[in-house]
Amino acid sequence: MADTALHVEKLTKRFGGLVAVKELSFSVHGGEILGLIGPNGSGKSTAMRCVMGVERPTAGSIRWEGREIGGLPSHKVARLGVGLVFQHSRPLQRQTVLENIKVALIPDRLTMLLHSHEIDAQARDIAARVGLDKLIDRRPPTLAFADLRRLELAKAIARHPKLVLVDEPFAGLTASEVAGFSDLIRGFRDEGRAVMLVDHNVKSVSALVDRAVAMYLGEHIAEGTASEVMQNETVRKVYLGGALVRSERPPREHTGTQPLLQVENLEVRYGKALALQGVSLQVHEGEFVGVVGLNGAGKTTLFNAICGLVASSGTVRWDGRDLRGTSPAQIARSGIVQCPETRELFGDMTVRENLELGGNALDDKELAERLEWLFGLFPILRDRQPQVSRTLSGGEQQMLAIARALMMKPRLLILDEPTLGLAPVILDTLSKALHKLRDTTPLTVLLGEQNVTFALPHADRLYVLDHGKVAWEGTPDRFEAEAAADYL
Repeated sequence: MADTALHVEKLTKRFGGLVAVKELSFSVHGGEILGLIGPNGSGKSTAMRCVMGVERPTAGSIRWEGREIGGLPSHKVARLGVGLVFQHSRPLQRQTVLENIKVALIPDRLTMLLHSHEIDAQARDIAARVGLDKLIDRRPPTLAFADLRRLELAKAIARHPKLVLVDEPFAGLTASEVAGFSDLIRGFRDEGRAVMLVDHNVKSVSALVDRAVAMYLGEHIAEGTASEVMQNETVRKVYLGGALVRSERPPREHTGTQPLLQVENLEVRYGKALALQGVSLQVHEGEFVGVVGLNGAGKTTLFNAICGLVASSGTVRWDGRDLRGTSPAQIARSGIVQCPETRELFGDMTVRENLELGGNALDDKELAERLEWLFGLFPILRDRQPQVSRTLSGGEQQMLAIARALMMKPRLLILDEPTLGLAPVILDTLSKALHKLRDTTPLTVLLGEQNVTFALPHADRLYVLDHGKVAWEGTPDRFEAEAAADYL
């Protein structure tokens, strides 16, 4: 299979006015693993879906073994020897592991009929290859998450693909499971197959791929070996946000005081996927604490668990009180307010109406005073008061989302990825607002960021999340020496 190859030339995919992939070019050859990496929204999954025929390209060429496949439906692409390992398992729930693999082995042409004993033998061989040989009589609902991922891989193997596309192979896996899954993917390469995988877990991808293509905002920004790509200045800027600048702010002393927020051994699962594992942190009153990590590290899950929005085990103490059994509404009223990554504005309501909704518990005098204070923090919102919020720019929407959260007079403000997709001028405005909040109010802030360079100057302390665990904690002045090199 050494001559098998995928060639993508100037691939473009638009969704209305949004350009998800822009003139992307790359190739994958037999006996090679190519990693398509990039933060959320970079276009990597869309590019793979175009290759598989799930999405129809707007422009460009996708050639597999010399044949144009761009625009072909996915079942025809699959018949040409292209297999897809889905991120989310889609097994037949009532059938056993062996039966699921058999279904994948059943030919779709009468001329390819096999005897049942041949299919059974092949299915057992495939199950053994992916480590499911002792589980062949089990049904998917009884399997661990990692075994469900192995079942997806087994179904792909059953089609004898020459090109294997793997979507987010490491999502939800523990470190030991990542190692085992990586070995299975290497097995494809060793057989001469071409492999393309898409993931934002840069470390695991780097250890596995022969070449990497980095994407950002739909465009190709770097290509080469994993080490070459990760040393690329543009790539580092995309993931880190730029040069690391330490905070010059004197640290606050909290020795002997009770934390305002204390999280102990927090664990969260989404179905069988472990999203957070043994996470512990503390935040003192008046402190600005940064939680940094790449996409998928668990930041949003952590914040949602603190706010009672997802089920969790472990302990969350707020001002000394265990929040177990407390509803999200009660937690918000107690002083913990989250400004989510998705902003969640009411698009058909005006700026003023969104703000008044946040301050619905205030009397008229308090409401007027709070609005005036916020217009001092974000002056542009004063002029935008009558404007419908969905017509605001991205930066203005982010300012409105933060302002609406502040209307609730929180003691702890949780900001989830506030810099996502913002222009530099808006980042400067947001940075000045955070400095002003710290210097002039008793507010406590928990800041979740992928952009380390934004988090560092605003944080008294940092926690680094990786694969749902706390990988490092300390002060900003220690980050560059102790943790920056391992962040990617």
